[in-house]
Amino acid sequence: MENVLVVGINTRPVACSAKKMGNTVYSVDYFCTSDLVKCSDYLKCVLSQKPYESCGNYAENYDPELIYKYSHEFIYEIDYILCTSGVTPENFPKSKIVGNKKIGHVDNKYKLYNSLKNKFKVPKTFQVQSYKEAAEIVNSFDNKQFIVKPAIGAGGKGICWFEDATENSNFNNVLLQEFIEGESISASVLSISKEAKTILTSKQIIGETKLGQVDKFGYCGNIAPYKNDPRINHLAEDVIMELSLLGSNGVDMIDTGDDLYVIEVNPRFQGTFECAEEVLGINMVDAHCKATKGTLIEVPSPSKYAVKMIVFAKKRSIAGNLDFDGVYDIPRKNVIIEKDEPALTVIRTGETPESAIYEAQKTVKKAYKSFLSFP
Repeated sequence: MENVLVVGINTRPVACSAKKMGNTVYSVDYFCTSDLVKCSDYLKCVLSQKPYESCGNYAENYDPELIYKYSHEFIYEIDYILCTSGVTPENFPKSKIVGNKKIGHVDNKYKLYNSLKNKFKVPKTFQVQSYKEAAEIVNSFDNKQFIVKPAIGAGGKGICWFEDATENSNFNNVLLQEFIEGESISASVLSISKEAKTILTSKQIIGETKLGQVDKFGYCGNIAPYKNDPRINHLAEDVIMELSLLGSNGVDMIDTGDDLYVIEVNPRFQGTFECAEEVLGINMVDAHCKATKGTLIEVPSPSKYAVKMIVFAKKRSIAGNLDFDGVYDIPRKNVIIEKDEPALTVIRTGETPESAIYEAQKTVKKAYKSFLSFP
């Protein structure tokens, strides 16, 4: 048994899997959901969820420096650190990081583009300083659509059509990127120093208004597995090896039907974490740790389908009883969830993708009924 620190915006999936391995789990997290509390022996949170008090706005209140501060209060007590979304390993002792110790060349999407553009199909990407500069680039191309996106970020936050940007838009650390039409897919890859293996592919759920997602390009879940296509597996593996990544990493792509375009790379645990565990029957933390030590586990073929749906509040609401099957990231009872904020996660399985989606949709409806309007 080890003392493991799991740190990031939402550590619940990784913390619970680390706990199942028999570890003593230290968690430093933003949301502090009630099911994370059950998986953590020691816990520090940015958000203090209290009955009849607002959980506020994540984008305004998230402060990675506070996450780092809380983490370092545990630093002499823990053996290993597992980083999830929202933090960078460079801010922790290198000797304690399990996984990639440097990710700046991947997290920065313009550096990633420059690393991959000569070997893989990627959308045309430009680093721009102003609306005027972006407009000149857009006007130089015929029959191409462009989006504006942050150079550093996750979950599709802050991405918009170029046409929706204005001269008053913030172009600080922003990219202009060609829009590629097709299906948004993700590949989960385990890698050691000389080998990478795609263990699962999934279709991403993007901008789904029925889940309360108001961002056109906002991530709100996955359907796994995606079609069995060796092209996807091999491309994901080649990208991971090109970037010299270790452990569990993800590659986001667009499948146009004829071509595959690499869009982003996640040098850490991905949003498909729970789907991979459900479909493959493995512990992803265990698989990740073994890969970082040079061993790729034997991964069974998918035994079923899994659907993950991130549910957002459609109006200012007060959380009711949400402790029922298929619901995760459960807010404390009677806390206030602001409109458009993430409220919970639904994960369901089935023998077919249709049955898994149906079960997930039923659970989402039940969850929404458990929220009461709050003025």
